[in-house]
Amino acid sequence: MQTVEKECYIEFEEKRSKFIGYIKPVSSKEEAENFIDNIKGKHPDATHNCSAYKVTENGQEYYKVDDDGEPGGTAGKPIGEIMNLLDVDNLVVVVTRYFGGIKLGAGGLVRNYAKAAKLAVQESGVIEYVHLKKYVADFSYDKVNEVEGIINSSGGKILEKEFMDKVTFRIMIKDETESLLKEVRGLVIFEI
Repeated sequence: MQTVEKECYIEFEEKRSKFIGYIKPVSSKEEAENFIDNIKGKHPDATHNCSAYKVTENGQEYYKVDDDGEPGGTAGKPIGEIMNLLDVDNLVVVVTRYFGGIKLGAGGLVRNYAKAAKLAVQESGVIEYVHLKKYVADFSYDKVNEVEGIINSSGGKILEKEFMDKVTFRIMIKDETESLLKEVRGLVIFEI
Protein backbone atom coordinates (compact mmCIF):
# COMPACT_ATOMS: atom_id res chain seq x y z
CA MET A 1 0.00 0.00 0.00
CA GLN A 2 1.20 3.50 -0.83
CA THR A 3 0.42 6.88 0.69
CA VAL A 4 1.68 10.43 0.40
CA GLU A 5 4.80 11.60 2.18
CA LYS A 6 3.89 14.97 3.67
CA GLU A 7 1.26 17.62 4.15
CA CYS A 8 1.48 20.40 1.55
CA TYR A 9 -0.51 22.45 -0.92
CA ILE A 10 -0.47 23.61 -4.53
CA GLU A 11 -2.35 26.37 -6.34
CA PHE A 12 -3.14 27.46 -9.87
CA GLU A 13 -5.61 29.61 -11.79
CA GLU A 14 -7.97 28.60 -14.56
CA LYS A 15 -10.09 31.29 -16.27
CA ARG A 16 -9.67 33.56 -13.24
CA SER A 17 -10.87 30.85 -10.80
CA LYS A 18 -8.25 30.09 -8.16
CA PHE A 19 -7.78 26.43 -7.14
CA ILE A 20 -5.79 25.52 -4.00
CA GLY A 21 -5.16 21.81 -3.40
CA TYR A 22 -4.33 20.71 0.15
CA ILE A 23 -3.15 17.18 0.93
CA LYS A 24 -2.21 15.30 4.08
CA PRO A 25 -1.32 11.70 4.96
CA VAL A 26 -3.76 10.44 7.63
CA SER A 27 -4.27 7.26 9.64
CA SER A 28 -7.90 7.69 10.74
CA LYS A 29 -11.27 8.86 9.47
CA GLU A 30 -11.39 11.37 12.33
CA GLU A 31 -8.01 12.84 11.34
CA ALA A 32 -9.22 13.22 7.73
CA GLU A 33 -12.46 14.94 8.75
CA ASN A 34 -10.60 17.27 11.15
CA PHE A 35 -8.25 18.28 8.31
CA ILE A 36 -11.23 19.06 6.04
CA ASP A 37 -12.83 21.18 8.79
CA ASN A 38 -9.51 22.96 9.36
CA ILE A 39 -9.18 23.89 5.66
CA LYS A 40 -12.82 25.04 5.54
CA GLY A 41 -12.06 27.21 8.58
CA LYS A 42 -9.05 28.69 6.76
CA HIS A 43 -11.18 29.59 3.73
CA PRO A 44 -14.68 30.44 4.97
CA ASP A 45 -15.11 32.90 2.10
CA ALA A 46 -14.17 30.36 -0.61
CA THR A 47 -16.80 29.47 -3.19
CA HIS A 48 -16.23 25.74 -2.55
CA ASN A 49 -14.04 23.48 -0.37
CA CYS A 50 -14.40 20.10 -2.10
CA SER A 51 -12.78 17.01 -0.65
CA ALA A 52 -12.10 13.30 -0.72
CA TYR A 53 -10.42 10.91 1.64
CA LYS A 54 -9.48 7.26 1.60
CA VAL A 55 -8.43 5.67 4.89
CA THR A 56 -7.99 2.12 6.15
CA GLU A 57 -8.43 2.10 9.91
CA ASN A 58 -8.51 -1.12 11.97
CA GLY A 59 -9.12 -3.18 8.82
CA GLN A 60 -12.10 -1.05 7.72
CA GLU A 61 -11.82 1.15 4.61
CA TYR A 62 -13.42 4.60 4.67
CA TYR A 63 -13.87 6.46 1.40
CA LYS A 64 -15.78 9.72 1.14
CA VAL A 65 -16.12 12.42 -1.50
CA ASP A 66 -17.83 15.81 -1.14
CA ASP A 67 -18.75 18.26 -3.94
CA ASP A 68 -19.49 21.06 -1.43
CA GLY A 69 -22.10 22.70 -3.65
CA GLU A 70 -20.48 22.10 -7.04
CA PRO A 71 -22.69 20.19 -9.53
CA GLY A 72 -22.92 16.52 -8.49
CA GLY A 73 -19.90 14.44 -9.42
CA THR A 74 -17.79 17.34 -10.74
CA ALA A 75 -15.47 17.88 -7.76
CA GLY A 76 -15.24 15.28 -4.98
CA LYS A 77 -15.56 12.32 -7.34
CA PRO A 78 -12.67 13.42 -9.64
CA ILE A 79 -10.49 14.03 -6.55
CA GLY A 80 -11.28 10.51 -5.30
CA GLU A 81 -10.70 9.00 -8.74
CA ILE A 82 -7.17 10.48 -8.79
CA MET A 83 -6.49 8.71 -5.46
CA ASN A 84 -7.65 5.43 -6.99
CA LEU A 85 -5.81 5.99 -10.28
CA LEU A 86 -2.53 6.80 -8.51
CA ASP A 87 -3.16 3.91 -6.06
CA VAL A 88 -2.63 5.93 -2.87
CA ASP A 89 -4.36 5.32 0.45
CA ASN A 90 -4.52 6.90 3.90
CA LEU A 91 -4.75 10.47 2.65
CA VAL A 92 -7.13 13.39 2.47
CA VAL A 93 -7.32 16.04 -0.27
CA VAL A 94 -9.24 19.31 -0.05
CA VAL A 95 -9.48 21.57 -3.10
CA THR A 96 -10.52 25.13 -2.34
CA ARG A 97 -11.99 27.13 -5.23
CA TYR A 98 -12.48 30.87 -5.48
CA PHE A 99 -14.81 31.55 -8.43
CA GLY A 100 -13.30 34.01 -10.90
CA GLY A 101 -16.44 35.05 -12.77
CA ILE A 102 -16.14 32.73 -15.77
CA LYS A 103 -18.09 29.46 -15.68
CA LEU A 104 -15.94 26.41 -16.42
CA GLY A 105 -18.73 23.97 -17.27
CA ALA A 106 -19.00 20.43 -15.91
CA GLY A 107 -16.04 19.17 -17.95
CA GLY A 108 -13.87 22.10 -16.86
CA LEU A 109 -14.73 21.49 -13.21
CA VAL A 110 -13.90 17.78 -13.44
CA ARG A 111 -10.58 18.49 -15.19
CA ASN A 112 -9.49 21.19 -12.73
CA TYR A 113 -10.46 19.35 -9.53
CA ALA A 114 -8.67 16.24 -10.83
CA LYS A 115 -5.67 18.39 -11.82
CA ALA A 116 -5.51 19.93 -8.33
CA ALA A 117 -5.60 16.49 -6.69
CA LYS A 118 -2.94 15.08 -9.04
CA LEU A 119 -0.62 18.07 -8.54
CA ALA A 120 -1.05 17.83 -4.75
CA VAL A 121 -0.16 14.11 -4.77
CA GLN A 122 2.90 14.81 -6.96
CA GLU A 123 4.01 17.70 -4.71
CA SER A 124 3.64 15.59 -1.58
CA GLY A 125 5.42 12.55 -3.02
CA VAL A 126 4.29 8.92 -2.94
CA ILE A 127 5.88 6.54 -0.44
CA GLU A 128 5.25 3.03 0.85
CA TYR A 129 2.74 3.18 3.73
CA VAL A 130 4.05 2.09 7.13
CA HIS A 131 1.46 1.39 9.82
CA LEU A 132 2.18 3.27 13.04
CA LYS A 133 0.55 2.46 16.38
CA LYS A 134 -0.09 4.86 19.25
CA TYR A 135 1.82 4.36 22.49
CA VAL A 136 2.52 6.11 25.77
CA ALA A 137 6.09 6.00 27.07
CA ASP A 138 7.15 7.05 30.60
CA PHE A 139 10.80 7.53 31.49
CA SER A 140 13.25 9.65 33.47
CA TYR A 141 14.56 13.03 32.31
CA ASP A 142 18.05 11.69 31.59
CA LYS A 143 16.62 9.45 28.82
CA VAL A 144 14.93 12.23 26.77
CA ASN A 145 17.66 12.52 24.10
CA GLU A 146 18.00 8.75 23.75
CA VAL A 147 14.22 8.20 23.43
CA GLU A 148 13.75 11.10 20.98
CA GLY A 149 16.68 9.79 18.93
CA ILE A 150 15.16 6.30 18.63
CA ILE A 151 11.72 7.67 17.68
CA ASN A 152 13.01 10.20 15.14
CA SER A 153 15.52 7.86 13.47
CA SER A 154 12.86 5.18 12.97
CA GLY A 155 10.27 7.42 11.32
CA GLY A 156 8.04 7.72 14.38
CA LYS A 157 6.11 10.78 15.51
CA ILE A 158 5.98 12.43 18.92
CA LEU A 159 2.39 13.59 19.34
CA GLU A 160 2.65 15.09 22.83
CA LYS A 161 5.29 15.66 25.49
CA GLU A 162 4.58 16.03 29.20
CA PHE A 163 7.23 16.85 31.80
CA MET A 164 6.15 16.11 35.38
CA ASP A 165 7.87 13.81 37.92
CA LYS A 166 8.75 11.71 34.90
CA VAL A 167 8.64 12.41 31.18
CA THR A 168 5.61 11.11 29.27
CA PHE A 169 5.52 10.97 25.47
CA ARG A 170 2.47 10.07 23.41
CA ILE A 171 3.92 8.66 20.23
CA MET A 172 3.14 6.88 16.96
CA ILE A 173 5.72 4.25 16.07
CA LYS A 174 6.32 1.02 14.14
CA ASP A 175 6.34 -2.35 15.93
CA GLU A 176 10.13 -2.58 15.54
CA THR A 177 10.57 0.77 17.30
CA GLU A 178 8.62 -0.52 20.31
CA SER A 179 11.23 -3.30 20.66
CA LEU A 180 14.06 -0.74 20.56
CA LEU A 181 12.38 1.44 23.18
CA LYS A 182 11.83 -1.53 25.49
CA GLU A 183 15.62 -1.89 25.62
CA VAL A 184 15.93 1.58 27.20
CA ARG A 185 16.50 1.03 30.90
CA GLY A 186 13.70 2.33 33.13
CA LEU A 187 11.32 3.09 30.24
CA VAL A 188 7.71 1.90 30.49
CA ILE A 189 5.75 1.71 27.25
CA PHE A 190 2.21 0.59 26.43
CA GLU A 191 -0.08 0.73 23.43
CA ILE A 192 -3.18 2.93 23.57
